[in-house]
Amino acid sequence: MARYTGPSCRLCRREGQKLYLKGERCYTDKCAIARRGYAPGQHGQGRKKLSNYGLQLREKQKAKRFYGLLETPFRAYFEKAEKMPGITGENLLRILETRLDNVVYRMGFASSRKEARQLVRHGHFTVNGKKVDIPSFLVSVGDVIKVKEKSFSSAKFKELAEAAANVPNWVQVSFENLEGKVVALPTREDIDIPIAEHLIVELYSR
Repeated sequence: MARYTGPSCRLCRREGQKLYLKGERCYTDKCAIARRGYAPGQHGQGRKKLSNYGLQLREKQKAKRFYGLLETPFRAYFEKAEKMPGITGENLLRILETRLDNVVYRMGFASSRKEARQLVRHGHFTVNGKKVDIPSFLVSVGDVIKVKEKSFSSAKFKELAEAAANVPNWVQVSFENLEGKVVALPTREDIDIPIAEHLIVELYSR
C-alpha cells in the first residue's frame, strides 16, 4: 500500500503544530516546530489568510497526517462513515482510531503511529491468536492484541514492559503479558487529537 515516505517533520511544519509523528523526538528541543515554527518552502514565513475551503482542506490534511494515510484510503473511510448511523465526522474518527496500527500505538506498544505501522507490518502482533500484519485491519470490541511470543525477547518490548504508559479507557493493557484488549469503541471524548471533523465533512460535501 502506498504511503508517504518524505520527511515527517515537514508535515508538522506545514500544519503549524506538532503531529507527534516521530515519537520521543517530538518532546525534545530537536522538534522541528520548536526550531522552525513556520511552513516549509520559500514562502513559508509569509502570513496568508485562509478561505473557508482552505480551512477545510488543512483540517483534512492534518487528519490524514495524524493517522499516516493518503487520500484514497482516507476518502474510502469517509464514505464508509457516511453510511453508518450517527454523526459522520465522529464515525470517521472512530474508524481511524480502530485501525490496528493506531490501536497498537494507543496501547503503548509503539512510540508513534509510524513506528506502530512498521511493527505491525513486520508481523510482531497477533489479533485473537492469529498473526495480522495489515496496519489498516479494523479491530472490534473484544479483540485481543498481543505481541508474538517470538518478539518477547526484543529490547523494544522489554522497555515498554518497564514503562507504564497512559492508555485510553476504551482499551485495557497488560504490559506484563504484552497484550491488550479493546473493551469499547472510542467516543469523541476519548479521541484527543485536535481535529475539527465537521470541517472535513463540509469539504467532502461540497
